[in-house]
Amino acid sequence: MYAALYFTDTGGDPFALRSAHGVETWQFPGGNVEHGDTTPFATAVRECREETGIEFDGPPTLLLTHFIPPRPGWPCAKIGFVFDGGVLTSAELDRIVLDASEHTDWLVQPLGTWKTMMSPRLYTRIHALHEARKGRSAAFLSEP
Repeated sequence: MYAALYFTDTGGDPFALRSAHGVETWQFPGGNVEHGDTTPFATAVRECREETGIEFDGPPTLLLTHFIPPRPGWPCAKIGFVFDGGVLTSAELDRIVLDASEHTDWLVQPLGTWKTMMSPRLYTRIHALHEARKGRSAAFLSEP
């Protein structure tokens, strides 16, 4: 199980982190549940703090439940929960401190630009999150 936070900037453009383990992989602050995490939201908040230095203290507003079926090299299904991280101001963005072992860069881009920078699978997720926040209703995404 994983959990993450979805942030945008003040203009509504999505924020993502470049993975240190795949230069073409952009992700949201988050990760797998670890021993001691009491809820998926606690996982998202902890991972966000570890990966960016952002101390998120907002409400646990669910935007997306994400189901990933088993696939080669990954024998078990995986479920993810992505929560609304809200809006990051330019001052908050300037204070981001990345964990270099996990991420090499961060970026804020218009949704359409992310389509050219992400795999179709990852873009489907960011698009679902963007629409869920606009519609103020959580979405369910199941990968084929």
